[in-house]
Amino acid sequence: MNKQFWVLFIAICAGITSYAQEKKIDLREIWDETFKTQSLEELRSMKNGSQYTVLNSDQTTGITSVDLYDYKTQEKVRSLASSAKLSAVDSISSYTFSKDESKLLLATELEGVYRHSKLGIYFVYDLKTKIVSKLSENKIQEPTFSPDGTKVAYVYLNNIYIKNLSDNTTIQITTDGEKNKIINGITDWVYEEEFAFVRAFQWNSDGTIIAFLRFDETNVPQFSMDIYGTKMYPEQSQFKYPKAGQENAKVSLHLYHVAAANTAAVDMGDAYYIPRIKWMHHPNSLSVQSINRHQNHLKLHAVDASNNTVKVLMEETDAAYVDITDDLTFLADDSFIWTSERDGYNHIYLYDSDGKLKNQITRGKWEVTSYYGYDQNKDRVYYQSTENGSINRDVYSVDSKGKSKKRLTEKEGTNKADFSADFTYFINTYSSATSPPEYTLHEALKGKQLKQIKDNNALREKLKGYELSPKVFSTIAVNGNDLNMYMIKPKSFDPAKKYPLLMFQYSGPGSQNVANKWMADKDYWHQLLVSEGYIIVCVDGRGTGYKGRDFKKVTYLNLVKYETEDQIEAARQLSQIPYIDEERTGIWGWSFGGHMATNSLLKGNDVFEVGVAVAPVTSWRFYDTIYTERFMRTPEENPDGYDDNSPFNYPELLKGKYLLVHGSGDDNVHVQNTMRMAEALIQANKQFEWAIYPDKNHRIRGGNTSLHLYTKMTEFIHKNLGDKRGEKIDMPEKAPIKG
Repeated sequence: MNKQFWVLFIAICAGITSYAQEKKIDLREIWDETFKTQSLEELRSMKNGSQYTVLNSDQTTGITSVDLYDYKTQEKVRSLASSAKLSAVDSISSYTFSKDESKLLLATELEGVYRHSKLGIYFVYDLKTKIVSKLSENKIQEPTFSPDGTKVAYVYLNNIYIKNLSDNTTIQITTDGEKNKIINGITDWVYEEEFAFVRAFQWNSDGTIIAFLRFDETNVPQFSMDIYGTKMYPEQSQFKYPKAGQENAKVSLHLYHVAAANTAAVDMGDAYYIPRIKWMHHPNSLSVQSINRHQNHLKLHAVDASNNTVKVLMEETDAAYVDITDDLTFLADDSFIWTSERDGYNHIYLYDSDGKLKNQITRGKWEVTSYYGYDQNKDRVYYQSTENGSINRDVYSVDSKGKSKKRLTEKEGTNKADFSADFTYFINTYSSATSPPEYTLHEALKGKQLKQIKDNNALREKLKGYELSPKVFSTIAVNGNDLNMYMIKPKSFDPAKKYPLLMFQYSGPGSQNVANKWMADKDYWHQLLVSEGYIIVCVDGRGTGYKGRDFKKVTYLNLVKYETEDQIEAARQLSQIPYIDEERTGIWGWSFGGHMATNSLLKGNDVFEVGVAVAPVTSWRFYDTIYTERFMRTPEENPDGYDDNSPFNYPELLKGKYLLVHGSGDDNVHVQNTMRMAEALIQANKQFEWAIYPDKNHRIRGGNTSLHLYTKMTEFIHKNLGDKRGEKIDMPEKAPIKG
């Protein structure tokens, strides 16, 4: 044998040895923080623009601290607050500064109410005197400093209170708050979930007025669910939940004048929803956004708090719906920056103080995905966009006339910026499908990288020991559209073999799953399945986001119809690939994706053999008003749109293997959806498998729950889609996960 042969032989053997040493991901590792990434928690820029703070947790000692860092040197300056030194504070969960940065509000003992809302015990820590004091003996919500830092407003039992930190007195400024009836200062369930905010009160710029929303839920239908717990008899959780077509809470705007200790109601005319309030620079100038029930006509109002008069500054209309965002900045002269889809893509616009359009700042067939702010001194608007492809994100700056645009990030993938208060620096978070998050310091004006902060190299090195396969991004032509897609093949892929195909998707309006960013829990699970011989594919169909208004809103009035058609057709095309086994095609999803998996399995019963639906909607009649009516209008206006795509109306179409999963304590997508689907299948005499997780909410987590759920799904997929279909699968026993 010649020398070249031996070199080649040794190289092949080395490759085989290397491959043999790689291990497959274990289900337990996904949820025991084996693959946890380092991050910068609760990042806040200080007013001086040269320093920032983060919340650090020592995993060994359990000590939590708010630590101050220097932007330029990246060195820790000092700890501002530490649970080790504050005897009254066991652990710091989050923190906020007073405006002058002399005090901290420290949150402890937080407990979730719904998706965003929390109850907690809060402490005020004076950074000068080093005195820490408990804000209230009760668990309260949304405490917020007054601008001068002498008071804190908060909500307790649906009423607003103000505590004077100087004399330690507390006054109650609303008295009619009552569970399931009247809410002051925080949002009701549907506002929190669909307009994505909880605190519905704000101090004005000089602390003389608090603007707040009041929700009258009296006539909203009440939803109840059993909480099984550990007691002899189950308890009931009851809350107001307006389902599609039902009555919503009556929302009203009020102004509390602190010195006079009186409250005045503001007449907002025909405002049906009030999804945002925001004070302008002048203490008497309040901006209010209102939108009609169809959510296709938004008004931006200016309220004069000196006389409670209201005028309309600007209006947005759309044939389908207008999205609610936080992209609103008032400049010193009360001109303002705003984002809109009015030209077919989401872009940034500049208006004068009277609400007249001055100019469109960004334009093009791409989307602004985040608006970061405006540096008035240098006339630079900072934003994130899809200019480098809809699956990527980059950070840019441009002047207010739309000129002198500059790309500030270089690596292809997902870049996200957090700017210093004076726009001197930004901390960039970068990741891609092949790179875990990296945190770097950049000069804001030119984008130059100055320092590496965190690189997650420890995770990168750890993952070298695992059998991982890359996501390969591409597009697939489906129903007249080029849809974004990724495919993951086994590392030992052999094009001469046939592999089972499992498709994953979410598909909800404006969403995106095909994105060039780092892995989440589901991605690690997909890697486990790929290592066991499956091909994973994800396709973002019509209705998903970041490809323009028309692509996103084509599903209006027919939610899940076109999305389902796209998944079925994509699967049909993929099944024609020689290495895909057309008789072993599955689809799975969660929530909206669970609805899609169910619909695809039924309506695509000649394509899909297996479907897994977790926490699915099965009828939009059961979901909330704001989300559902935004895309469907009411059931009375659009009955066919609701019923033609509700899978429990055609259970007889089921031919494949179906796994249906739900948490009984899901306050979002109620278990009613799964019960109705199950009953329909039973009466159609269709066999299926299902699981109900007691008292678990929409995420179905806690303790061993995730491990149990994904073990069940893995077994189901192996049994019905794998190489040994129909055989009993012995899964290894797993040790309990703490927490």
